[in-house]
Amino acid sequence: MKKTIWCLLAMALLASGAWSQDKMSGGVEKAVAGLEQQWLQSQKTNNPEVLTSLLADKFIETSGEGKVQNKAEAIAQAKTTKYSSADYNDVKVTVYGDAAIATGGFKAKATDENGKPIDINERWTDTWVKMKDGKWQCVASQGTPVKM
Repeated sequence: MKKTIWCLLAMALLASGAWSQDKMSGGVEKAVAGLEQQWLQSQKTNNPEVLTSLLADKFIETSGEGKVQNKAEAIAQAKTTKYSSADYNDVKVTVYGDAAIATGGFKAKATDENGKPIDINERWTDTWVKMKDGKWQCVASQGTPVKM
């Protein structure tokens, strides 16, 4: 009887720990999804300064054309791109310890630094890492055009 009680107690503690871990992971997923929404809002409001805190110092972005940019270059480009519309769809975040992968679709209309219209329809993947200070930052971003 004692052995059965201890086994039940141990299983309850294990289940409780697993539940807590899932609940914590869900909180991280929501937090990273919120950071993605901040990024989208910076595009909608043409406010690229928001990216300064969202992107890690060693951030790397690879565009659908294969162009690679660092943080400074990505922010400089964001400053010259003027969005008239921008929306995400199908956003998903999966957490792996101190890293998270966010994926989704992005549709937008904008103009580039020369005033040339840009029509964006792409799938993106962003890699987020929890930094030493506990803050989540995007370390890499990849965009791939959706062709119909």
